[in-house]
Amino acid sequence: MTLDLPAAMMLGLIGLLGFGCQWLAWRIKVPAILFLLITGILLGPALQLLRPDELFGDLLFPFVSLCVAIILFEGSLTLKYVELREIGPTVRNLVAHGALINALVTTLAAHWLVGLSWPLAALFGVIMVVTGPTVIVPMLRTVKPNSRIANTLRWEGIVIDPLGALLAVLVFEAILAQSAGRDWGHALLIFAETLATGLLVGALAGYLFGLLLRHHWIPAYLQNFAAIAFVTGAFAFSNTYMHESGLLTVTVMGIWLANMPRVHTRDILNFKESLTVVFVSVLFILLSARLDVSELLGIGWAALAVLLTVQLLARPLKVLISTLGSDFSWQERLFLAWIGPRGIVAAAVSAVFALKLEAANIAEARLLVPLAFSVIIGTVLIQSLTAKPLARALGVSAADRRGYLIIGANRVAIAIAKALREAGVNTLLCDRNWRHLARARMEGLETYFGNPISEHAELYLDLSSLNGMLGLSPQPSTNTSAALRFREDFGGGNIFLLSVPDEERGSGKNRISPLYSGRRLFGEEVNYYTLSEQLDSGARIKATQLSDSYGFSDWQAESDNATATPLFALDSRNKLHWATLDRPLQPKSGWQIFALADS
Repeated sequence: MTLDLPAAMMLGLIGLLGFGCQWLAWRIKVPAILFLLITGILLGPALQLLRPDELFGDLLFPFVSLCVAIILFEGSLTLKYVELREIGPTVRNLVAHGALINALVTTLAAHWLVGLSWPLAALFGVIMVVTGPTVIVPMLRTVKPNSRIANTLRWEGIVIDPLGALLAVLVFEAILAQSAGRDWGHALLIFAETLATGLLVGALAGYLFGLLLRHHWIPAYLQNFAAIAFVTGAFAFSNTYMHESGLLTVTVMGIWLANMPRVHTRDILNFKESLTVVFVSVLFILLSARLDVSELLGIGWAALAVLLTVQLLARPLKVLISTLGSDFSWQERLFLAWIGPRGIVAAAVSAVFALKLEAANIAEARLLVPLAFSVIIGTVLIQSLTAKPLARALGVSAADRRGYLIIGANRVAIAIAKALREAGVNTLLCDRNWRHLARARMEGLETYFGNPISEHAELYLDLSSLNGMLGLSPQPSTNTSAALRFREDFGGGNIFLLSVPDEERGSGKNRISPLYSGRRLFGEEVNYYTLSEQLDSGARIKATQLSDSYGFSDWQAESDNATATPLFALDSRNKLHWATLDRPLQPKSGWQIFALADS
C-alpha cells in the first residue's frame, strides 16, 4: 500500500527534508550527501511516498540536467589559473590518463564480476570516472584538508564531470553503431563535434557575459538573474545542437569568467553557492528515490565487489600513476587515493543512457542504474565516515581556523596581535604602510603588504587558517570597507571593529549601519586613539588567570585594574571571547583574561 501525497506537499516535503539533512550534517560535522541519500531511499523504495517519474513526468531529466549545469557552473567559477602553478601537472594527469586508468579497471570489474557485456561494461567504466562538485565540495567543507589537496580535488572533480560525460557519449554512440551495423567512425565524429560544440559555445558565452559585466551593462540587481539565464540558455542551446555537450559548455563558461580580467563574479558566486546547496539536496533525494532496490539486490555480492574494486584499486592506481614525479608527500597521495566519491552526474548520466539503451532493446542496460548507485552510495558512505579521521591521522588537515585577519599594522594592532599570539591564536596583519609592516615583522608577526580588498588580495590572501576579522585601523572607512569585503568569508558575528569617536552617541544619520559594519570592540568610549594613548602612557596587555578564589570581580576590584581595558578572554576550553558592546566579557573561574592595563 502506498500513500499518495499532493504534488505541492511532496515538493514542500523534499525541501524541508533537504534542509533537515543539511542542518544535521552541519551539526555533527559530516557531509550532507550521506543523509540525503538515506532520505531519498526511505521516501522512494522503502516507503513509496516519493515517485519522481510520476511527480515530474517528462520534465524530470531536463530539470536534473539544468540543476547539474548550474552546480557545475558554480564550481567552475571558483577555478583560478593561479592555483594550477603548484598542482597543474597532477590535475592534468588525473583528468587525462588517470581517468582512462580508472575507466579501464572499472570496465574489467563490471565485465568479470557482474557479467556485463564488454560494450556496457565500458560505458559503466567511463561513467564512473566522474566525481564532481556535488560530492567533493561538501566533503572538503567538512574534512578541511590542506589547500593543495583541496584545490587538486576541486579542480579534478569539476573538470572531470563534463569529460566523463563526453567519454560516455563516445561509448554510447559506439554501442548504437555496433547494434546498427555502422563503423566506429560515426561515433568518433559525434564525439569530436560534441567536444568542439562544448568548447566553442562555452567560451563564447563566457566572453559575452564577461563583457556585459566588465562594462556594467547589467544592473547589479539583475546580475544573478542574468547569470542563470546565460547558463541555462547556453546549456540548452549546446545540448540541443549536440547532445551531452552542455556540461562542457557551462564548465568552460565558468572557468572563462573566473579568469577574465576586470570581471568580478563574487556576488554571482555567492548567489550560486546558495542555489547549489538547494539543488544538491533536491537532486540527491530525487535520484536516490528512483533506485530499484530489487534490481540492486539482484546483482548481489557482485555489486559490492565492484564497489571495493573502485575504492581500493581503481582510484589508488589512478592517483599513484598521476602523481608520479610530483612533490606531493606520501600522506597527501594516500589521502587523494582514498577520496573520489561519485555523485549526481554519475547518477544522472547512467539513468539517461540506461533509458536510451533499454529503448534500443538492450536488456542488460537495466543494470546500469543500480550498479551505479551501489558505487555512489558506497563511496559516499565509506568516505564520508572515514575522510576526516584519515586526514587527521595522516597530518594533511588544514590548520584549525582559529586566527584573525587584522586590518592595520599600527601599534595598537601589533600589541593586540602579540597578545593573541601569546594566547595561541595566529594573526595576519594587512597594511599599505611598509613602515608599519616592518615593525610588525620585527615582532615576528605574519603580514600582507597591500590593500586587503584589492584584486591581488583576492588571489593571494590566504584565509584558510582564519575565522574572523579585526578592524584596527585608525581610519573608520578602511575598517568598514574591509568588513563588507570579508563579511561573507567569516560571517557577520566574526567581524569586529573599533568604535569611532562619538559615533555611538551620534544621530542615526551619522551612525554606520550594523548591516555594513561589524561588532564593536571593547566599549563605547574605547577607540583607536584612547588605546593608543594608553600605550603611549606605558600601558601593556597583561594576561591574568581567574580561579575560584580569584574571580572577575576580584580582578576588577584591584586598583591597578581600575582603568584597565578588558580586550578578550580564553575560557577553560581554550575558546576565545571578545569584549564587545553587544556582549561584555563575563569571565568565569578557569578563564584567562587579557586586558590593557598600566604596567
